Amino acid sequence: MKLSAFIIRAAAVAAAALAGTFSEMSACTGISFKAGDGSYVLARTAEWGGSDLQSRYVIVPRGFRHTALTSTGGTGLIFTGKYGYVGVAAEQDQFVLEGLNEKGLSAGLFFFPAYGQYPDYDSAQVDRTVPDMQVVSWILANFTSVQEVIDHFDEIIVTKLYPQAGTSHWRVGEPSGRQIVIEIVDGKTNFYENEIGVLTNAPGFPWQVTNLNNYVNLAFGEADGNAFSAWPQVRRFGAGTGMIGMPGDVTPPSRFVRAAYYQATAPQYPTAEETVMSCFLILNNFDIPIGVERQKDHAPVDIPGATQFTTATDTKGLKFYWRTCWNSTIRCIDLTSIDFAKVRYTVAPLDKVRQQPVEMITVR
Repeated sequence: MKLSAFIIRAAAVAAAALAGTFSEMSACTGISFKAGDGSYVLARTAEWGGSDLQSRYVIVPRGFRHTALTSTGGTGLIFTGKYGYVGVAAEQDQFVLEGLNEKGLSAGLFFFPAYGQYPDYDSAQVDRTVPDMQVVSWILANFTSVQEVIDHFDEIIVTKLYPQAGTSHWRVGEPSGRQIVIEIVDGKTNFYENEIGVLTNAPGFPWQVTNLNNYVNLAFGEADGNAFSAWPQVRRFGAGTGMIGMPGDVTPPSRFVRAAYYQATAPQYPTAEETVMSCFLILNNFDIPIGVERQKDHAPVDIPGATQFTTATDTKGLKFYWRTCWNSTIRCIDLTSIDFAKVRYTVAPLDKVRQQPVEMITVR
């Protein structure tokens, strides 16, 4: 299916608005867990505090012909996907921010403003060009493992769709539990093994890991070694003294520390489903109210919360879960129930009805 020039230009305009908004208002937070049965779950939030993303889920069949966009309004890399996948897209169907393919490979885009730098657009390399907003689709459609992504990433040239837009970095995970972060800085692609299992936004991933050294005092449960323990009148007010000193703001470094703490102190659950539910509960702590991300006198009127959706992927069981700021009911697509050789390309809103269900309790 060939995109018309009009559609391509419209998509580029949408990408510019999206990336411009995200560069100022992004606050994505990612965590990951290994369940007792060996399942590997990756979960994340996605924030836009400025406007409605019109987020939708996409089901992409095996053999689908993908067309990458370029900043000139023309076409970039054109490729036929080897694998089918399910994901969440924003603004345009091809702008997949998070997804899972039929082989259990998970990929997600996290915005990385001011710290990344892509190569300049080169018209002579247009047939290798993929905009950052379509890298997740390229990964999910073509690969089955983290190593395959590393081995083939230099086959594409990642660019912006709009000169003033921010940049992104990516998280890729597989059923074995291996996870990497991909960052393009000064035109060079860097692959980082993510043994921490956490990702937010800027600064770069190595800095975020190093910054955890500032919080080695954080502890499970209650703080030990209280210097004032000899004085009986000095005692804790309640539970949680092991968390004293943990940053509470929503900047990316602070969210990285909190996510790492919650992840490190959470129990391991026996099954993937229990682990997924734990991820959603942990990520409740990263929901961002509208007031935090807006400028004074610029309150958006079309979204109830800045955390517009939260997802979790079970890479072993091949299940993709989500909830939204309009409806906190957790929904799921089971990829094992889809025949990706026959399914049609499908796009649908994340919420059929944008209203939080309320169960009324009748008392007699």
